[in-house]
Amino acid sequence: MLWLAAHFPAFALDVAARGGGTGEPLAVVEGRGRPRIVACNQRAQGRGVRHGMGLAAAWALVPVLRVLRRDRLAEAAALANLAAWAGRFSSLVSLEPPQELLLEIGGSRALLGDPEVLRGRVQQELADLGYVASLAVAPTPLGALCMARAGCQETIQGLEEFPEKLAVLPLDCMGLEDTIQESLRGMGLHRLGDLVRQPRPGLARRFGPQLPATLDRVLGRSPDLRLPFVPPPSFSGRLALPVEVTQTEALLFPLRRLILELTGYLAAIDAGVQEMGIIFQHSGHPETRLALGLVTPSREASHLLDLIRERLEHTLLPAPVIQVGIAADRFLPLAPGTPDLFPGAVETTEEWGRLMDRLEARLGARAVQGLAVVGDWRPERAWRRARPGEQSPGAGRVQRPLWLLAAPRVLAVSGDRPCLNGPLDLAQGPERIESGWWDGHEVARDYFVARSRAGQILWVFRERGDPGRWFLHGLFG
Repeated sequence: MLWLAAHFPAFALDVAARGGGTGEPLAVVEGRGRPRIVACNQRAQGRGVRHGMGLAAAWALVPVLRVLRRDRLAEAAALANLAAWAGRFSSLVSLEPPQELLLEIGGSRALLGDPEVLRGRVQQELADLGYVASLAVAPTPLGALCMARAGCQETIQGLEEFPEKLAVLPLDCMGLEDTIQESLRGMGLHRLGDLVRQPRPGLARRFGPQLPATLDRVLGRSPDLRLPFVPPPSFSGRLALPVEVTQTEALLFPLRRLILELTGYLAAIDAGVQEMGIIFQHSGHPETRLALGLVTPSREASHLLDLIRERLEHTLLPAPVIQVGIAADRFLPLAPGTPDLFPGAVETTEEWGRLMDRLEARLGARAVQGLAVVGDWRPERAWRRARPGEQSPGAGRVQRPLWLLAAPRVLAVSGDRPCLNGPLDLAQGPERIESGWWDGHEVARDYFVARSRAGQILWVFRERGDPGRWFLHGLFG
C-alpha cells in the first residue's frame, strides 16, 4: 500500500479566510477570557504576531489586526468536505481530525499515474480550493503523516529507504502526548532516529507499550488499520466572506471554490448534479436562495460556474452578503461520453443541454420550456409544457404532425373531398379517435393524412356526427 498524507498547518485560518482575502493582517483566535492566536496570515506574522500569543499583545503590535473567532464546527465540516472531494483520487480516504487526511493511492496508481506527479496535482488543486497543505507519500499511513507534519514533502515508495528518511524527523511529528515528549527530550532524544535506536523493552517499561507500538506502525512493522470515510448522501458547503459584499461579481470567487469542492465530490461518487441551491446569508435580513436547474446532469466546474455567473447577472441582492453556500442532494449517474466519428458534424446532446442551461440561467426557467407527451388520444390534450430535456413515456407511439394548429380550421369541401387551394388527396386513413366522454370534452373524429397540390402533407379530420364537414388540424412539415 502507498499513502498520501495531507497536513493543513493553518487549517483554522484557511477555513475562516478562504472566502477571499482583503490583504490586511488577519488572525484567528480561540478562548473567551484571554483569547490567544491559533493562526495568522503572513502579513500578521511579518509584524510580529505569532501562534499562541495573547490577543492583547497582538493588538499592541498590530492595532489594525483583523480578528476572526475560531469555529471548530466549521472546521469539522470543511474537513469532511475535503475528504469527500479527495474521493476522486482514492477509494480509501481516512479522516485524521482535526486537520489531516489520509489517502491510499497504491490501488489507484495504474489509473492516476506516478505518485510524485499525483502529489503535485493534489497540492495544486488544494491551493485552488483555498488550502495550504503539506503533502507526503509513504508506504505507511502514520509514516506519511509524520513526514507531512514535519514539512518533509517527498515521495517514498519503498520500505527499504523509509527508515533513513524518518530518522531525521523531529519526535513531535508522531503526535505523542506532551508529557511523553518532554520526558524523551529530557533523555536527549529529539529525532525519530534517536528513538528507533533505543531498546524496546526499556521504552515499554518507562512509557508503556503504546510508544513502541506506535513506532512499529510508523515503520510498517505492525498493521495500521484506518477507518474509511463514507461520503454523505448530499453536499453542503458554506464560506464566510471577509467583508460584506454588495456586488454579485465579487461572489464568484468564493462560489468557484465551492463548485470545485462539489465537482470533486461528484467525481468521487461518479455522478452529476441536475439541481442545486445557491445560498446567500445576510446580516439582519433573511437569507437569499437561488435554485439552479440543468437540462442534463453535469459535474464540469466551468459549466456550472458559467450558469451561476449568468444567474447572478440578473439577481438583485436585497442586502450585503456575509456568507455564501451551495447545497445539492439530487444526483444522477453520469454516463461517460463517446467521441463522434466525425467531430463537429452534428451538435451533440450535451451541447444542446448546455445551451438550454444558459438560456434558463439568463432568461429564467419559465422563459425556456419543452414539450412532453401526455397519455391522451385527443391531439389537443396529448401534450404539456415541460422542462427542456424531460423524458416522457409514449412519445412516438403513432405518427403525428410536427405542427398542430391552436384550433382546427374549417376546410372548404368540393363534392366529398376537402379542399385547400384545390382538392386534397387522402393518402392514409381513417384513424378513428373517440375519447373524452368522461370529462365533458368528448371527440369523435376520423383523421386522414392528406397531400395538397403544392406537396404539403396535412393532417385533416371530419366529425363522425357531421361527416360532411372537414377540418385542418396539423402540418407534417
